[in-house]
Order: sequence, then C-alpha cells, then structure tokens
Amino acid sequence: MSARGKSWCTAALSVVAWLALLAAPAVAGDRALLIGVGSYPSLSPKFALKGPKNDLVAMQGLLTGKLGFDPSSIRILKEEQATRSGILSAMNTWLVEATGPGDRVYIYFSGHGLQVTDADGDEQDGLDEALAPVDIVSGETDWQGAILDDEIDRILERLQGRAVTMVIDACHSGTISRSLSDDVSSGIEGARFLPRPHAKPVEQALTRGLRIDLAVVDKPKLVESGVTAWSAAAPYQVAWDDVRLPVEDRHGVFTAAFVAGQTGNAADANGNGLTSNAELLEFVKVQSTAYCSSQEKCGNLDPQLESKAQTLGESAIAPEKLGAGGNGQGTYQQSSAPSGTPTTYQDSDAVNAIGDIIGKTETGEVKLVIDRPTTMKAGDVFKLTVTSRTGGDLLLFDVNSQGKATQVFPNEFAQKITPLAPDVPLTFPDDYYGFDFEASGEGESAFVALVVSDAIDLADVAPKARGLKIELDARETLSEVVARLQKTWTGDLDRAVFTGPSALCAIALNRTEPSNTN
Repeated sequence: MSARGKSWCTAALSVVAWLALLAAPAVAGDRALLIGVGSYPSLSPKFALKGPKNDLVAMQGLLTGKLGFDPSSIRILKEEQATRSGILSAMNTWLVEATGPGDRVYIYFSGHGLQVTDADGDEQDGLDEALAPVDIVSGETDWQGAILDDEIDRILERLQGRAVTMVIDACHSGTISRSLSDDVSSGIEGARFLPRPHAKPVEQALTRGLRIDLAVVDKPKLVESGVTAWSAAAPYQVAWDDVRLPVEDRHGVFTAAFVAGQTGNAADANGNGLTSNAELLEFVKVQSTAYCSSQEKCGNLDPQLESKAQTLGESAIAPEKLGAGGNGQGTYQQSSAPSGTPTTYQDSDAVNAIGDIIGKTETGEVKLVIDRPTTMKAGDVFKLTVTSRTGGDLLLFDVNSQGKATQVFPNEFAQKITPLAPDVPLTFPDDYYGFDFEASGEGESAFVALVVSDAIDLADVAPKARGLKIELDARETLSEVVARLQKTWTGDLDRAVFTGPSALCAIALNRTEPSNTN
C-alpha cells in the first residue's frame, strides 16, 4: 500500500467574551442571542459601521441552517434595540433564566469594542475591555455606558453547565491606534474599535507590550466549564468591515469567513468530510490574512479561538454524512463529552484525525522522510529525517491507527537537544542513541513533525523525560500541543511586530505488515 504524504500546520490563539437580549418568558432549551450595532448616535459618523446589519443576517442563517437552531430560539438586538440596559436584561432572561444544563447558548456581537479605566484593579494594564452598546457616550476622560468584560464574566459563570459559544466581531485593544493614524481620535474607515476619548499617540504608547486580556483570557475555569470563544482579532489588532465591497454590501471580514467555513467544505483542509474547530480557525485566519494583504492599514489579523484543547479536532458542525467521510476516507464517532451536552463528532481513525487537530493543509516547508518503503514489515529497521526551511524547536510523534502515540523527540537518549537549523537535515536515531528504530504493530501509522519557530515553553506538554518511553493518547497529546501553540504571543511591541506563535509541520504515513507476510 502506498503512503499518502500530507502536511498540516497551525498558528496562534487566545480569546474574548460578551452577551445580550430581551426580557421575555421562555421554556428552557437552546438559545441564541445576536447583537449588531453599526450606528452610534452620540459618535461622529466616521465611526459608523455598515457591516453589522449584514453580519446579523448571515449569522441567523448559519444558526437556523447548519447549526440547527429553531428560529424561535434566536433573539436579535440591532441598532437602537442594543442599549446597555437592553443587553444586560437580555443576558439574564433569555440566556441565563431560559436555559438549563446541557442546553446550547450561542452569543454573537458585531460592532465596536473599546477599553475603559479598570475600576477594580484586576487588569494588568489598568484598562477593562468592553463592548460598545448603541447608547455609549464619550465622557471627559473615558467612555460611559460600556459593557465591561467583568460584567460578561459574571454572566458566563451563571451559564456553567451549558455549552456556550461566544463569537465577537470587534476588537478591544487601546494600543492599536498608534499603527493606524497619528490622529487616534479620528475614525478609520472599517475599523471596529473606539479609541479612548481625547487620546493622543503618546498616551496610547503607555500600554505597549502589556497583555490585553479579552474577557475570558487567563480565566481557564470558564473555558473548562464549556465556554468556547471566537474573536476576530488578537490583542493589539483591529477587526474590520470589508471596505473592498460596496457600502451597503459590507460585512465583517471575520464573520464572512466564519460563516463560509461552516456552510461548505472550504475549511475541510484534510478532505475527510468533517470540518473541525482547528480547521475552521485556520480557514478564517487565511481569509483574514488575505484581506489584510490588500489593505495598507490592516497590518496583521489573527482570529482567535479559546476552548478546551480536546475540542480542536471535533466537528464545528455536524458532518453531512455521518456514516462515512464526505470523500469516503473515514467514518465518524461521537466525541466523548459529559452526558446531556450537545453531540459533536470526530474522525474515528486516529491517523485521519491528525489533520483535524492540526488544521492546515500542506505547505512543503517541513519535510519528513522515512528511509524505507512506506509499507514495512514488523522488525524492519528504519530512520527518519526532518528538514525545515525555517529553524525552530522540533517535536516528533508516532501515531498509530489505534489512537496511541509515542513522543519520538525530544527524548533523553539524544546527546543534545538543539533547535533545527534552516534547511539542515536531522536524522533519527543518530549514532549516539545506541539503538535502532524498528517497525512494530500492524496497520497504518503516521509520523508527525512540528517545528516551532517562536520562543514557546512546551516542556509541560512535550517533556523529554517521556520521549520513547511512554505510550500516549494521540488525540489528547496532539490537542494539548496544538492548543499551546495557539496561545497568544504577548511579547514587547517595541521590539517585534505581533504575528502570534507559529508552527510548521509535516506528516509521513506508513503501513506495517506482519513479518510473515509474503
């Protein structure tokens, strides 16, 4: 059997949060709340956004279509309806009081994000992240009437036991204005952020290099309780209306990609008929990057996902053909989840599932070569060679079809562990190991090489002490590694441009047959 040579890659991650809707009695069940604000009566017309009204239509279609929400379970607050009091009232009635454990809660916001002075001292940079309701006003030194991340967090805590998804097409960073315009009090067409009132570039520079926490960042208890949060941009970045389109046809760059990735197979990078959360994230990143490459002021745009690590390889939407992959490559199984929670799916073949967890298609920047035919017999001796166009730290795993994994590198047998140099091959095992690699078991397996180019501490998710010694759960291990790689980089902006952590990767598949096979 010939091997399939494929590569997948992945990059950054972190998070955001928010909420909403109307006071009305309701029977417990799934609930969705969609909020969109484009026109702010108290603000200059320069800050008007044309995209939110179209975003709401697109998200409503996604919910009633692919995500299976009944139309009666969706509430929409748009423009003048989306006041601070209206949103806060809706959070408590439509979302908290009208749902129970096991229900789905879906929250979407399209509009402006901002920052205000931190009142309770829980923010490192002295600023609270917030969302802008329609009735927000500019005070003498700060915004008045914003919905703070602390308020959102308290609502999320009351939603524990539900499967909560938050999607925010806005940004909150107070530092990004310095890269957009010398006059930070002026609106930038299509930018979904509000600079602080009367801010000047020198004032904005005071928070450079400090982390901007977007609601549930650094609040792992919320994520572990079942909150999944998507946001349009990383800290220090701007979310955008798509200004390439005619004014009345505009939408959020993120929202358009987010919906498109779930309504077709464009985001299914490995072609197994299942679009995973990791694949969806990578798809919206690619679309966002394409937008920024066409816009002078855009800089970088890295959408974020904050969720439990094990959800990366799970379906973002239910596969259309649950009996088999869309192209016949695999079958699906229900993901392991607490009783009473909504069903998600994963590829039942652990080797096929690698692509769902990592998320991205082949780039060719990392090559992983086996020095034997890709179909081997048990006991055959072989070597692996990894070459990367970009230097970085190497992680190497062996994954079999039964869902078990071995960490090949790093390990304690290597005489020294140094980063890969660009275009310099590294072969395993070398002469210092004192032993050979032998094919074992039976069936298809895959070697997975990840080259991490950023300074990220992976010692706790890939400690060298377990290298070549311990049998691991493949899905859990790869998910934890990829989740760590997606954590938002928070380096000093004075010395580097934010790009987020990155990893290049390659996968080499092989088949082992019993030694007595002719």
